[in-house]
Amino acid sequence: MKIDLHIHTRTCSDGNLSLEEVFQEAKKRDIDLMSTTDHDNIDCQERAIALAKGHGISYITGVELNVTFQYLGKSVSLDFLGYQYDFNNEELRNKLQLIREHRERRARQILQKLNAEFDREGIPKFTKQDLNNIQNSVDGTFGRPHIANYLIQKGIVKDKQEAFDKYLVKCDVPKYPLPLAEASKLVRNAGGILVHAHPNDPNGTSLATITHDLDEQAKIIQKYMLQYIDGVECWHSRHDEKTTRHYIQFARKHGLIMTGGSDCHQKPILMGTLDIPDWVADQFRR
Repeated sequence: MKIDLHIHTRTCSDGNLSLEEVFQEAKKRDIDLMSTTDHDNIDCQERAIALAKGHGISYITGVELNVTFQYLGKSVSLDFLGYQYDFNNEELRNKLQLIREHRERRARQILQKLNAEFDREGIPKFTKQDLNNIQNSVDGTFGRPHIANYLIQKGIVKDKQEAFDKYLVKCDVPKYPLPLAEASKLVRNAGGILVHAHPNDPNGTSLATITHDLDEQAKIIQKYMLQYIDGVECWHSRHDEKTTRHYIQFARKHGLIMTGGSDCHQKPILMGTLDIPDWVADQFRR
């Protein structure tokens, strides 16, 4: 059985393939159970359920929420996955709409900061037309990766890494402040469960930004998160075997659901490449 519960699409987020193409690829790869988990966006879920049915794939509603986690007086950006919620829940839909609107305002503010940098460097500033060009390149949720792509297209940087290192970190604007308690309430009130995503991802929004020590990470989850989460993502494309074993043990100790997914943005296509045991699916049938 092939399982992948962490996939992004171009239609509703920052994937490289449209929702339809994601399901076509999943079918080719013989994926049996999947979830598309676009960032702060559930607009694709009804269509995803229909596509899954058409392709004979079992499906779980999904979303990835960026949370502002307070730790020792500092704000830390972490990701959480919502599953099995009702995509028609009004409270959840309204909040995600607010977050997306903030994301677009944030993007415009980042562009203003970029222009200040360009002015100092003698680079022509971005105009309203540039903003329109970036927005037209976005199928899903507008974010910094789309600005990075445009910087590459304009020849200002050679790749995304340079875009972030030279401009987008310096010119960042805070994301929508969604506390963990509120994220948990939103998903649970919609009938879903909340899962801590890729807790030890060395390259992402994870506890690795606080500490690389797995035992210390576990203590943080135990002290600050257990009342708000229902599970932890044990299998992830950037988790090593030691991390996976650690979080399986931690989840079993605390009675948490265990999930796994590639976090595939189709750059490259990683869907269905993780060895996730069949019993993970059984947790969602109960």
